[in-house]
Amino acid sequence: MAERIRFHFDPLCPWCYQTSRWARRLSELGEVDIDWAVFSLELVNADNEETRAKGHARAGNALRTVIAVRDGAGAAGVGAFYAAVGRRHHEQREPIEADATIRAALADAGLDTGLLDAALADESTSAAVEEEHRRLVERTRSFGVPTIVLDGGDGPAIFGPVISVVPSDEDAVELWRHVVWLTRYDNFSELKRDRTVVPDLPAFG
Repeated sequence: MAERIRFHFDPLCPWCYQTSRWARRLSELGEVDIDWAVFSLELVNADNEETRAKGHARAGNALRTVIAVRDGAGAAGVGAFYAAVGRRHHEQREPIEADATIRAALADAGLDTGLLDAALADESTSAAVEEEHRRLVERTRSFGVPTIVLDGGDGPAIFGPVISVVPSDEDAVELWRHVVWLTRYDNFSELKRDRTVVPDLPAFG
């Protein structure tokens, strides 16, 4: 039976995008059912001058568009939009902050390109991003992306896994089973090593 997960993302992050590609493949293999949800690197780094300088605010319009997409096309629409905008930004080197990138991604996903304008005209989309981010952080103390929450968003959460290359199907499933076990093991807190392999993405760096 597929595990129901909530995958929190900020479309700006290349590492998160790589993990989302792995998660999508797991969905295709019947291992997971995914609800897509937002996380704001801008908000989590608001008080950090160094990370602010890295441009973490650039995905604000894309995140607000996610809310409009969800309202109009549901979770499947969000997944399609995130895949499309991630592909344009991380693989085709298009700026995530450009309205043209967002509109093109909406079209790629088979969605109404006017959803961007609707999102930006409605201040509630900004509030919704902040609220979704805040709820996750308050409940799970999450600090970055990718963050995966089990049990459809009501269970334990984990940051990661951070991967550089999308693994083979066999390794993808094996990795997932380890991740689930660690996430459900209350005695486990952290496992980390240096990132020695850069993401296999044309736009990285």
